[in-house]
Amino acid sequence: MSWLHPVDKHLLFTKNDKEDPRLGECVQILPKGDFHILSAYSFDFALLGFPDDEGINLNGGRPGAQAAPREIRTYLYKMTPHLTSTRLPQILDLGDMVDKEKPLEARHEKAREITRTLAQAGKRWISLGGGHDYGYCDGAGFLDAFKDQAVLINFDAHMDVRPTDKGFNSGTPFHRILSEFSGHVDFVEVGIQNQCNSQAHIAWAKKQGATVFTLDQVNQEGLGILLKNFMQGKEKKKIFLSIDIDAFSSSEAPGCSQSWTTGLFTKEFLQTFHWMIQNFDVRGIGLYEVSPPLDQDNRTSKLAALIAHNFIFSTLNKA
Repeated sequence: MSWLHPVDKHLLFTKNDKEDPRLGECVQILPKGDFHILSAYSFDFALLGFPDDEGINLNGGRPGAQAAPREIRTYLYKMTPHLTSTRLPQILDLGDMVDKEKPLEARHEKAREITRTLAQAGKRWISLGGGHDYGYCDGAGFLDAFKDQAVLINFDAHMDVRPTDKGFNSGTPFHRILSEFSGHVDFVEVGIQNQCNSQAHIAWAKKQGATVFTLDQVNQEGLGILLKNFMQGKEKKKIFLSIDIDAFSSSEAPGCSQSWTTGLFTKEFLQTFHWMIQNFDVRGIGLYEVSPPLDQDNRTSKLAALIAHNFIFSTLNKA
């Protein structure tokens, strides 16, 4: 049985106009069951969907994120190449991991195996959640490959370090990461909001070696300055960026399980994002908790697609 189901080919948008190419024309679809022969494909980026919000439900959040991978692809694959791009990207869409009959823990382990395989093969990838519990899968797979030479950055309103004594959910990914990899990764949480977090959870994370930048610090010092200071001396390390869309203000990202008027803003985020890609080896990004049923004018799905677009073309322009 294949865990990955191919993406709907109708999402691969084209204008059928050689003077107006779209990203949908740059995509290969991985046939069902072909994941273990990745070496047969030439690609710059892999894209993978986790249309699963069971972890959000288990954490008491509002469902809807299972619809995100399709919506984000819809907008990403309609986009034109970046205006400064000198070539088109090669994207391999691995499809969606959709076997809901398996327990959540088994799904997490399979997702970790997939991202570990990509990381070990030297491939860059974009993951589309789904709940932020899949941040564990991306982060652990990344660290399986790059432990002791890795930086993991989580942009989020929440710490997501809840203990796992009540099971796995969207609030537990970084408790799991730090429990397994404390001392083997430079881990930082960025954009943490006062009204969303327990002091005990923050104290626990710091005891495991985590750095925490609150939204107050971001607003006072600037996102770019904080991360430039944090990244000093880490130039040779591999980077994975975990982006929970609720890190952004609800004016820009209303479509998520927990949306606040306070949060990051797209302009400052993209400036810092571009700087990081240009100066460091960013191996992958995960975009989580976009919830199309809760969205307004599809702006949250479009924001996630825009971040993915910037990752693709900032990386290509660097190369």
